[in-house]
Amino acid sequence: MKQSGFFDVEERLARLSGLGDQLEAFSRTVDFEAFRPDLEQALAYSDRSKGGRPPFDPVLMFKILVIQTLNNLSDDRTEYLINDRLSFMRFLGLGLSDRVPDAKTIWLFRRGNLTEGLYIGLDYEKVCFVEKKFP
Repeated sequence: MKQSGFFDVEERLARLSGLGDQLEAFSRTVDFEAFRPDLEQALAYSDRSKGGRPPFDPVLMFKILVIQTLNNLSDDRTEYLINDRLSFMRFLGLGLSDRVPDAKTIWLFRRGNLTEGLYIGLDYEKVCFVEKKFP
């Protein structure tokens, strides 16, 4: 096994793009930042001035739910695949050294105070994605 080079990850991601990474196309199609205000309102994170570990970004966690929905994954399998797949990491905006939410964190987020309206919005975005034809 050869030693990793400086640009190996970038080259692998470019190859994934060339092969037609559907998550990359989905990420270009859907503006996930548009969900941020609703997510922040629904989650109502507590005042962080008292300390403690900051919560994961709500848009990141929402994108994890998208991955779960598109791939029909359990929380444990989602945690594993986020750590394993470069395409999942790129979709989520994570680097190799970034912290990845564990299965319990994913479960708690999904069971949190998310409203039905967010899921309806996600379904609309998903329909728009499916109707477009990507190479």
